[in-house]
Amino acid sequence: MKLKTMKHWLAGTVMAGLLGTAAMTHAAEKEIVIGGSIPMSGVFAFAGIGIHAGIQDYVKIINDAGGIEGHMLRYEPEDSGYKVDVSVAAFKKITSQNDVNFYYGDSTGFSKTINPELNRANSILMSGASFATELNDPEKFPFQFIPGPDYTEMFGIMLRYIANEKPGAKVAFIYSDTEFGRDPIDESRKAAEALGLSVPLEIMTPPGSVDVSTEIAKLRRARPDYAIFHGYILGPIPEFIGQARTMGMDTQFMGTFWTMDNSTVMQMKDVADGFMGVMPYRYYYDDSAPAPMLEKIREMRPEYQNIPYIQGFLSTMLYAETARRTLAEGKPLTAENMKAALNTIENFDTGGLIGVPITIRGNSIPVGRIYRADVSAGKMLPASDWIVLE
Repeated sequence: MKLKTMKHWLAGTVMAGLLGTAAMTHAAEKEIVIGGSIPMSGVFAFAGIGIHAGIQDYVKIINDAGGIEGHMLRYEPEDSGYKVDVSVAAFKKITSQNDVNFYYGDSTGFSKTINPELNRANSILMSGASFATELNDPEKFPFQFIPGPDYTEMFGIMLRYIANEKPGAKVAFIYSDTEFGRDPIDESRKAAEALGLSVPLEIMTPPGSVDVSTEIAKLRRARPDYAIFHGYILGPIPEFIGQARTMGMDTQFMGTFWTMDNSTVMQMKDVADGFMGVMPYRYYYDDSAPAPMLEKIREMRPEYQNIPYIQGFLSTMLYAETARRTLAEGKPLTAENMKAALNTIENFDTGGLIGVPITIRGNSIPVGRIYRADVSAGKMLPASDWIVLE
């Protein structure tokens, strides 16, 4: 080979190598970005800290496995303090500095406030901490989803369980005087009637620990078989249960998601024994059936992880699966394409985080299970099979 030709060949080889390296570097830099308004401080920090850890852990699992279709996941959170204006500011900051594909919101208020921006941009698919029934509307909220049942569906799952356990039962609704508390009440009243149940009493109180002596007198007169709490984290639930038991009432008390974390229920101490409620996920320690993803979580974090952790983890699993399906079809990661891909999820195995394969219906996953508190064991234990609403 002549010297000039050799130089050209070497130059071409070096250039090809450099181009190849650049292409590999570029491919390695392809990312899927998850933003988040995460309440790491403030009244909802107990949830935000768990959510944050759950998102982080599933991002690590995906990236350790090589990413998704050549894309690595990157998580960009900001502390929202559980304040809508701070959450909106966090969203604007994160989206101005990153090409965000998915976003985790901290509240119903934030989800509703930011919705016009999501619709305008058509670039971000969002879930979050809210299970508000209002969000379960694909026409009004086309680029959002709920990683579980909405609040009305939670009531529906409990009412179906009650109707099966005690046909014709009397059910009281006890809820907070907040948008959160009132959310499922009207529709659940109709659902109870359709199941042959009666609702002889509805009680509305402020959230938090309050004097419930007047309300307990009403409850005693109505003598419901079951009473469902909604719109509270803890107080005034222990006050209700404690006074009802003192009066010899045998009403079975139940709660919805944000009351049902193991650590929250066990704060009620002895009055928690036998307390029941709906939960869309398995608890961290649940070994009632094989759950390889829970086993992986327990390997990564040997200490108890709360239910918000599982919710953040599952949300990220659904982000990843949505991105995988969109990219596999050769489509860009627009919100419209991603939501269409999300809605193809049918009979999807969550690795046991939810005990049955899940199907996305509208903007929610209408599945849950009834758990009962066993104070001596310090655990919430299964009291039903998995209930799926059609």
